[in-house]
Amino acid sequence: MNVYIAATRQNDGKTMVSLGLFNLLSKRVKNIGYMKPVGQQFKLIHRKKIDKDAILMAKIYGLELDLMHMNPIAIPPGFTERHILQGDCFTLREKVKNDYSILSKKHDFVLIEGTGHAGVGSVFDMSNADVAELLGAKVIIVSSGGIGKPIDEIMLNHTKFEAQGVEVLGVIVNKVRQDKYQKINHLVRKGLARKKINVLGVIPFKNVLSNPTMAELLEDLGGELICGEKKLSNVVERFVIGDMVAHEILEFLSGGTLLITSGNREDFIFSALSGWALHCAGKYSISGIVATYGKKPPQKVIEVIEKYDIPLVVVKEDSFHTASLISNMIFKLRAEDKTKIRETQELIEKYVDVDRIFDMLKKNP
Repeated sequence: MNVYIAATRQNDGKTMVSLGLFNLLSKRVKNIGYMKPVGQQFKLIHRKKIDKDAILMAKIYGLELDLMHMNPIAIPPGFTERHILQGDCFTLREKVKNDYSILSKKHDFVLIEGTGHAGVGSVFDMSNADVAELLGAKVIIVSSGGIGKPIDEIMLNHTKFEAQGVEVLGVIVNKVRQDKYQKINHLVRKGLARKKINVLGVIPFKNVLSNPTMAELLEDLGGELICGEKKLSNVVERFVIGDMVAHEILEFLSGGTLLITSGNREDFIFSALSGWALHCAGKYSISGIVATYGKKPPQKVIEVIEKYDIPLVVVKEDSFHTASLISNMIFKLRAEDKTKIRETQELIEKYVDVDRIFDMLKKNP
């Protein structure tokens, strides 16, 4: 038995849904495995390219022994060009089939996570629709929140799967604005019912799942951690750049604030730390400090930051470039983000009809 989790586009929350579904399906199936046939963001594990989502699932659910078979195809730079010139579609298909065969013999159920929309991978003959057909998997499409645009995108992707002879079980609409949840939940179900498409869940948007932790910023910025390792799980909800009179920064500080400033601006740093010094950190608090221009604060200042267990990261770029980088980053779940993982699992349990999904799969395994 298997199911294929696809999406209408990148960053719709496919990995989030996969993570939550895996948790709930594991309570209904004795032995469940995971596969991401085609991956685009990878790390080297024992000299083999493995997609980051596969690594994440392996760490969270103890699938390390399966890891070498969980991501048969990882796409490095230049892959598509080489494939067009001299690629071998048969070899790619066999790699996916062989690894899936190993996992399916070991597990009663395999949750398969796709990459982007239905057509992603077509350039090297391994689109999501191609892979779902190859593995005989039924598909659940994940879409971002809304009404008109999501329904249009769902229908476009549904058509691609249908043309490939792949059955779509239904859709999960994700990241719906909380203030519009009731309206969208009603209308998107009604709109898709007219198209004879099952809505299997409508999930509200949660800020905590989109906001990065200091650990994510450290990794994605490629910075140097000076202190505060124990608090790298701090969540960043907003950032402020130290380009004002130092005492004015207090007006912009609240829970979850990241301070971005040159390392030699001790006045800003000490102002930001005043909440701890005055024992009112709840009102004036920061999640971390990013020191820019490659400049560390003086040692005495570092000792004060360290005293309050605040992560201090040094980067080479200037403050505005750093802020721009953070604004444009897409943050993925990490195995260390226990709070985010738990909230993800709870969201899927509350808003997705997993019993219905499992019953649909059992009727036609």
